[in-house]
Order: sequence, then structure tokens, then C-alpha cells
Amino acid sequence: MEQHRTRPRQQGPRRGAPRAPLPPQAGRRPAPGRSRPAPAARPRQLPNPRLTGLGGGLFCAAAMFLLGFLDDLLLGASLTVYGVLFLPVAALTALWVRGGDLLTAPVVVPIAFAAGLLTVADGGGGFLGGLMGLVTGLSTQAGWLYGGTLVAGAIVLVRRARIIRRRRRV
Repeated sequence: MEQHRTRPRQQGPRRGAPRAPLPPQAGRRPAPGRSRPAPAARPRQLPNPRLTGLGGGLFCAAAMFLLGFLDDLLLGASLTVYGVLFLPVAALTALWVRGGDLLTAPVVVPIAFAAGLLTVADGGGGFLGGLMGLVTGLSTQAGWLYGGTLVAGAIVLVRRARIIRRRRRV
């Protein structure tokens, strides 16, 4: 019985073929007789994490929950302050999510807004009072919610356009 290949043939040198020498790795001592060039001084950069879609959602929800808690503790649950703090968190989420998961940022940002709003919403007592406070907070703070989602969406569109332009050049 004939068996067919299940993998395509690999391009490049075969297993037994000699390889080109690898470049020296950073942090290793150079071989005796070789000198290492001095590293160029780079300016200090801001952190640039790359979060997955889930990581971006968890970051945004945790940040908004923490900011909502601090707003309630320090400022007596000011919904305007909460909305203003939401804008940079939405922007950071859209900036820090990795390129493959860009479209998740505008989706997780409103969910995180609602998650953090639980801490500052004026709820009466019990589950139904908290739910009523959440719905009221979402309706009265819809401008901040739409604004943060718009900020995240605009950043995602710009980043996506840059990725596509970079791929077309190559």
C-alpha cells in the first residue's frame, strides 16, 4: 500500500548540511581574542507590553474595578471622575493589545466599564438595588462609555492600518 506525505517539503538546507555560524548572543562573554563593541546608549522607553485579547480584557476590567474602588473610597463615588479615568484606561488597552488581537480591544472596553461601575454605582440594598444602580449608571454615563469605546476603536484602526501598510511594503 502506498503512503503519501502528510507534510509539505521544507525549503532550506538539509539536516546534515553545514550551517552558517550564529551571531554572538547578548550577555555572553566573547571568545578569547575578540572584543565586544560598546552598546549604544538608548533613551529610556515607556513600557510596551503586548497583551492577548483575554489579557487586555483582564487588564482593563481590573484597572477599572480598582479605579472605581479608589474613586468610591477617596471621592465618594463620583461618576464623572470615573468616566474621565476610563478614557486613558481604554487608550492603554488599545495600545497594549497585540496585533493579532486588535479587534478585541473595542469589545472588552465597555465590558470593563460596566465591571468597574459596580463599585461606584449607587445601589440600594441587595441584588436588585445594585442592578438598578448599574443600569442607572450606564444610562447616565453613556457619553463616557461611548467616548472610551471610540478612543479604543480609533487607536485600533490606526494600528491596524499601520500593520497593513507595513505588510504591503514587504
